[in-house]
Amino acid sequence: MWECIPHYEPEGVVEIYYDVEIIKNVHLAIDYQFVANPAYNSDRGPVNIFTSRFHFQF
Repeated sequence: MWECIPHYEPEGVVEIYYDVEIIKNVHLAIDYQFVANPAYNSDRGPVNIFTSRFHFQF
């Protein structure tokens, strides 16, 4: 009956971000995030998030 009650634990996040200028005014960025106990719920996760961004200006 009490199985649906969330188990609250502290949320922890680690992020690694790297941005490199490939040529003048052109950047590529990558990002990695690790989230332990997302939404303070130990029944979820951990979650790995990978993102990238391409930026240019003229």
